[in-house]
Amino acid sequence: MRVLLVAAAMLLPVLAPGRTLAQPRAFSCVGAERLEDDVFAVPFAQGSTTLNEAGRSAVAAAAALAREDPTRNLCVLGHADRTAGATTSTQTAAQRARAVAAALSSIQRVERDRIRAEARVGAYSGRQREPLARAVTIVVMP
Repeated sequence: MRVLLVAAAMLLPVLAPGRTLAQPRAFSCVGAERLEDDVFAVPFAQGSTTLNEAGRSAVAAAAALAREDPTRNLCVLGHADRTAGATTSTQTAAQRARAVAAALSSIQRVERDRIRAEARVGAYSGRQREPLARAVTIVVMP
């Protein structure tokens, strides 16, 4: 019986070629904001979660670097200042990070399992006094 189960597992990719059996890549973005190399800033207008032309250029540059080395993963850190309140700012930061992650995967064709999108808000991100608190940071991990 065990031999049949092993044989069936080996045939599954052949029988169901459209199904992906890959597991998500295990990596963490802890400490990514402290890295200085291969970091790209994606600006957003105040209160906006929509990519603009400058943002699309930064996304394309980060994606090009990521495609050069498929072993490198990307941390997408959404930022927002706390002017709109903690909950709204966190939601805005998360929406910005998701928008950039979606552009990296769907438009720039970077594998989605190589991308982590996280919200970093005000006092928690270390960016609360910077004008770029209305941005997303893409870190192409070493």
